[in-house]
Formats: sequence, structure tokens, C-alpha cells
Amino acid sequence: ACTGIENIDEAITLLEQNNWDLVAAINGVIPQENGILQSEYGGETLHGPAYGPTSHSTAASTPSSSSAFRHVVPSRQIVERQPRMLDFRVEYRDRNVDVVLEDSSAVGDIKHILENELQIPASKMLLKGWKTGDVDDSTVLKSLHLPKNNSLYVLTPDLPPPSSSHSGALQESLNQNFMLIVTHREVQREYNLNFSGSSTIQEVKRNVYDLTSIPVRHQLWEGWPPSATDDSMTLAASGLTFPCHRLTVGRRSSPVQTREQSEEQCTDVHMVSDSDGDDFEDATEFGVDDGEMFGVASSALRKSPMMPENAENEGDALLQFTAEFSSRYGDCHPVYFIGSLEAAFQEAFYGKARDRKLLAIYLHHDESVLTNVFCSQMLCAESIVSYLSQNFITWAWDMTKEANRARFLTMCTRHFGSVVAQTIRTQKTDQFPLFLIIMGKRSSNEVLNVIQGNTTVDELMMRLMAAMEIFSAQQQEDIKDEDEREARENVKREQDEAYRISLEADRAKREAQEREMAEQFRLEQIRKEQEEEREAIRLSLEQSLPPEPKEESTESVSKLRIRTPSGEFFERRFLASSKLQVVFDFVASKGYPWEEYKLLGTFPRRDVTQLDPNKSLLEVKLYPQETLFLEAKE
Repeated sequence: ACTGIENIDEAITLLEQNNWDLVAAINGVIPQENGILQSEYGGETLHGPAYGPTSHSTAASTPSSSSAFRHVVPSRQIVERQPRMLDFRVEYRDRNVDVVLEDSSAVGDIKHILENELQIPASKMLLKGWKTGDVDDSTVLKSLHLPKNNSLYVLTPDLPPPSSSHSGALQESLNQNFMLIVTHREVQREYNLNFSGSSTIQEVKRNVYDLTSIPVRHQLWEGWPPSATDDSMTLAASGLTFPCHRLTVGRRSSPVQTREQSEEQCTDVHMVSDSDGDDFEDATEFGVDDGEMFGVASSALRKSPMMPENAENEGDALLQFTAEFSSRYGDCHPVYFIGSLEAAFQEAFYGKARDRKLLAIYLHHDESVLTNVFCSQMLCAESIVSYLSQNFITWAWDMTKEANRARFLTMCTRHFGSVVAQTIRTQKTDQFPLFLIIMGKRSSNEVLNVIQGNTTVDELMMRLMAAMEIFSAQQQEDIKDEDEREARENVKREQDEAYRISLEADRAKREAQEREMAEQFRLEQIRKEQEEEREAIRLSLEQSLPPEPKEESTESVSKLRIRTPSGEFFERRFLASSKLQVVFDFVASKGYPWEEYKLLGTFPRRDVTQLDPNKSLLEVKLYPQETLFLEAKE
């Protein structure tokens, strides 16, 4: 508009020579006396393009709401055409190849470079990712009007995929990037979105909501694989085609309008169309619609209000607001938060300090002459939409109806105080729309800025950025405080955990000691009982023994000498007619029961305990005397 340059290649070359500095590029081709233009709004000097009302505009509006470039046709310097270099990042399975070519090269040249890098014949490659339609190997890159940086991917349907186990393939898919080509059905627009294999279907739908303003619950999809039955499923497990998959999304159909409503709308459209078209050519350039040229508010031509009156649910009211806003001004607009104002506060202010955002409240008014300009030129500008999406939670309300206005003022008094509510209450209709910038603090919510509708895109952006600077400083302090608090809490948790582990260790040690003492006591009791039992048996056997015969006895007497395992000896005389059991009882009465010990003879060596205990000593040849040895049984 300033330089009169129509050739896009020449424009891109100039921008690249000036390192993409727009003002420097413009002043480079405009003579110095024309390159420094004077502003008509205060006499200050503006470098580059100047803004101001055109001389033939008859619309009555403020300078900020109706502006255009002053067209300058200067003499231009002759610029030598230098080759423009294009960067391509080409993805094939798990590899990325960077290719740099002049824009005079053909698509086939890219394939020849990839053939050497990937070791794949060029004839087997399908090079995908072009923004335009039909592209073959002979297509010249310059004719595609490509940006400097481009992303492409290679498909090889004729080549078999590398073999691997199912689990290994799934793990590999989780680490891969899927390109989803999503077509917005209503506006016939494509979005190329890259997602990792670990992303879920729900995350894809939420991102599409940010782009299309179609809430997840209102999205109607085509193209998902039959296996993608759950929104929590990852893309790697959903069965999508790698590396590229096409999907289509649209909005679920709303109730059909009545025939009378359709006829009324058609009548209005014909009424405007039959008017003299020349009267409106310049009006649209300044954002003034047909109704305003006749002094009729544009809202009178629209049958649907932005927001229902006396809506019980704020979320439903915001859904209608978003749908009506899209139908009036297009799909490129801020993503409005669907929910109550309290929920918007919760989303913006009460998360972790790193995740907090500013809250922007847009107050709409259909009867203001500034509404159309503000919405179409400022609020729907891509730079404003992008900046709001990254740094703000945007909530909206319609102030056209008195009931909705009173409801918002009540909410405003409750959350911001009576001063802010009174400020909004005193705003005149022609000062709307309003844009409130809110920052959450520990004790209260602070209104940083109230932006009126009579502004420009640059001024709106500057005020948003100024609010963001204040918020960023506060956010850094909050992050520091939160990190210190978390560090203290972590130390306390670690100390509590160490104390708990110490208590558990002490309790376990004490319980082990108690169990050990109880076991020792039980074993001691058993030992005592066994000793008492043995002693009782010994005394009983000792009392049951027949008296020892005297040496001068007239009966045959056998004298036995018994050696204990400890080396001691004890002797006793027995009648030769006594049974062998009497000897066993005698030995047991000395503490050596025959169940635990055996008696061994010397010559010949034999185990006496294996003999019949009912035989006499004479029969077992323990007469007239014998030396026996006691030995513990194994």
C-alpha cells in the first residue's frame, strides 16, 4: 500500500535484505522526503507508513475507529533479484533431513537429495506436506510461493515397514510425531497439527477447540479409526496412519430456523443488496457496515441477540455468545471461556503460579456505533487473538439488555468492589465495547486497565503488553514465594517422613526384642518342664529298682562297671537272674535314659540296648562282671 510493489518475490527479497524490518524496507524504496511521513493527529513524525482518514470518507466516526493507509506512489530503486534460499525439514519415519535449495529448483531436486540421504529410490517416494494442491516433480518451488522454513514428510507405500515386536512398535510410535491434517468443514480451512504419539485424542480435540472455537462437546468428527473409541487413548494406540492422517471436524447441527425467520432474513439481505453499491464501497474499508451508513444500528439487521436475557446458566449464555460472535465476525476471534465468572477466576488466578494468567473481560454492546469496528478490526486481528490466547483467559458478557447489564454490575460489585462497578455503570453506550484487564492478587482482584472501544490495534496491543509486564513482575514474585514455600514443605515432609521411619524402626526393634524375650521365656519354661519331667521319671525309676545285693550274698551276683560319656564311672551289683531291664532302669535313674543313650559291651563289642530287656544278665552274658560304655545315640 505504501510502496506500490505488487510482485511478492520482489517484496520478500526487499524484506530479507533488510532482515525483515518492515520500516527499513519501506524507507529503502521510498525517497527520504516521502519515507518520513507526517501524522495528521498531533504533528509527531512517524517513520514508515502513516495512518489517517482518507479525503473521500463521509462516515462520521472517530479517527481511531476509521483509519487506512495513505497511498503513496513513489519512485522505486531498482533491486537486483538475488536467489532466494528455502529451508526444508523432511521427516521420514524416525529420521529428519534438512534440505536447503534455491527457489528456482524443482520438487524433483529435493527427492534426489533425499535419495542419497535416505537410500530410497526417488521413484518410490511420495513427498507430502505441501500447502497447495497438485505438486509433481517438475513443479518449480518459486511458483508455490513458499515461506522460508517448510516442513515436509515422505511416504513409501511400496516399501515394507521395518519389522519389530508389537511392544517395540508401540513404544516407537509413542516417540513419533503424527501430523494431523484437520479440515474445518464449515469454513473449508485446513490445519496441519503436529502431535507426539503419547498425546491423547482429548488433547487433540481441545487444541482444535482453540483453533475453531467449536467446544469439544459440539465437535462432530470424521476420519478417526474404528479403534479410537476412547478420548483418553493415545494417538499411537488409536490406529492413526503414520506419519500423516486426515480428519474432518464440524459443529453439530443446531435447531432449524423457522420458515418465517428465514424469509425475514432473506428480505433484509435483498434490501441492503438493492441499495447503491457505490455508497458502501468505502464504508466497509473503515469497518462501518451498511446499517451504520443509514444511521441504523447493525444489530437491528440481526435477529439473534448475542446473549439471551435472564439466562439461568452463564455457561449456556456464553455458548450462544460465542456462536453468534463467530457468525457475525468469523472464526478468527478470541477463545472465550465457557463458564461462570467465578470459574474464570479459578482458571486464571488459582492454579500454580507458573500457570496463572491475566483475565480479560470483554463487555459487548450491540447499540454502540464502535462495536462493529472494534470486533472486526481490533478484537479479531490475528495478532490480538494470538496474544490473548497465549497470555489471557478471555471471558465475555453482553451489556445490551438491561437485565444482563444489571446482572454483570452485581457480579462486578461482588468481585471488584463498588468503585469499579460505578465506573462501568457511568460508561455511555457509545464508549462501549469495554475491555477489562484483571490481575489476581492474594487478597483481592485488581483491575489493571479499562480499554474503551475507540482505540486502534496498536494501542490495544500496547495496553495489553503493558498489563502483561505488570503481571509478569508480580508472577515472578509469586513463583519465587511458591518455590520457597514448596521447598519448606518438602523439607518438612522429608523430616516428617524420616521421623516416621525412625518411629517405625524403633517400634519394629522393640517388638522384635519383645518377641525374642517371649520366645526365650517359652523355651525356658519348656526346658524346665522337661527337666522336671526327667527328674520325676528318674526318681520313679530309682525307687522302683530292687535293692543292691550284698557281696556275701549266696545268690549269683553280677558286678557291672559303667563308663559315662564324660569319663566318669559308676558301679553296681545285680543278681545274675535280674532282667536286663533293671540295668536299663538303673542307667536311666542316673540321667541316661536308654531312649537317648546306648550301652556298648567291650569284648565282643556289641550294643546291649538292642538285646531283649526281659532276658536275665546271665543269659546275655553279663556275668559275673562286665564293663559297659554309655554313648549318645545319633
